[in-house]
Amino acid sequence: MGSSSMEAEALEIFEVGPCEDAYTMGYLIGQRFSNKIKSRLARDLILQDQLLPFAQTPGSQPLIQSLTENHRSKFPRYWDELVGTAEGSGVPVLEIMLINFRKEILPFLPKTVMNREIDTPDDCSDVLVASDSMAIVAHNEDANVALVGHTYLVKGTLSNGISFIAYTYAGELPSCAFGLNSHGLAFTLNSVPPSESEIVPGGIGRNFISRDLLEAKSIIDALCRIESAEVSAGHSYNLIETRTRRIINVETASKNRVSVYEVGETPFFHANMYLHLQVNQVHDENSLTRQRKATMLPKGSKEDVLSLLGDTDEPTYPIYMTGPTLYTLCTAVIDLDEQTLSIVEGNPKKGEISHIFSMCSEDFKMP
Repeated sequence: MGSSSMEAEALEIFEVGPCEDAYTMGYLIGQRFSNKIKSRLARDLILQDQLLPFAQTPGSQPLIQSLTENHRSKFPRYWDELVGTAEGSGVPVLEIMLINFRKEILPFLPKTVMNREIDTPDDCSDVLVASDSMAIVAHNEDANVALVGHTYLVKGTLSNGISFIAYTYAGELPSCAFGLNSHGLAFTLNSVPPSESEIVPGGIGRNFISRDLLEAKSIIDALCRIESAEVSAGHSYNLIETRTRRIINVETASKNRVSVYEVGETPFFHANMYLHLQVNQVHDENSLTRQRKATMLPKGSKEDVLSLLGDTDEPTYPIYMTGPTLYTLCTAVIDLDEQTLSIVEGNPKKGEISHIFSMCSEDFKMP
């Protein structure tokens, strides 16, 4: 598959809501993107070769039941949304559940089932800076090449009046990548690799926490939602608030461990390893290479930051990825002075914006 063919399909946006309930919202999203969801599931080798075979074994049932009960209890609306997405798209609920809990299930597969070659990480890169002259978060959304053409934007309006924009992987809850809501709260996400001994079976999944962030009323509320979730694995959250011009990075791990880094005038680069929360972690050479490269590149302007995220100089582990295994799906640029969220498809060095949303308008439309 050539890069030109992978870049050809435009990113779709679907407006949904307000709906009578969460199930209906999920159902409408699933129905609208049924073909993308079915195609994604068919191509997902981790689902087909690891998760589904595991889910058919008796040994998987305690973990699957625990995840089901804990999420249905703590986040009943989001659980209903997940079920609605499955039924709207016409695929089994189990398959939608498995892709949403991939990171919470894979560590507990028997080692004979695990195929390390296809368990590729989700690799994203972020540059964050909040100085007198610039306040931006720029984020490369990187994933397995099988996700190319299997993402979409959801513009959701809830019955409580909150609306959001969420970049969404087909079949997953909005959003495991980045999003923005009508309270002026935005976020981007970075996967991190806690060692298996750090992961708690049956804990709260990352996709449910990030779905919850779409309803946060402030950066403080978002932080409380993150801190109150008893997570299974861990994650890195970049939280952005328009009205205070504040940017923070939050790293989490199981057993209620959280570390908050306040972003200031010194540009902060985050790839896919813990930087300030002390956790036993798997050393990812891809992430380490990107982190080292980022320290060498200028970050003094918005153009510098986009150039950094578009860097392809490293032959094996470039910051901007074009295959054969990992691919930069898009770049999100959140500018707190312009109060915009822009999405760039293609290398961000070229700065070709495909979508732009206002962060100070309830309908996100530009003036």
